[in-house]
Amino acid sequence: MTALLYRGHHYKAHAASPKACVELTYRREHYNTCREAVAHNAHPSLTYRGVSYTK
Repeated sequence: MTALLYRGHHYKAHAASPKACVELTYRREHYNTCREAVAHNAHPSLTYRGVSYTK
């Protein structure tokens, strides 16, 4: 844990609470907020106007 010192007072950051997976819908497309599902694709690729890009 990292500690924050502000005006002579020490503060500790609390651990982040786990979030539940939520399925979102936008313009008839379904998206999932789970980060584990995104983690398997570490190198996404993008095609724009016929040119492929990779991150």
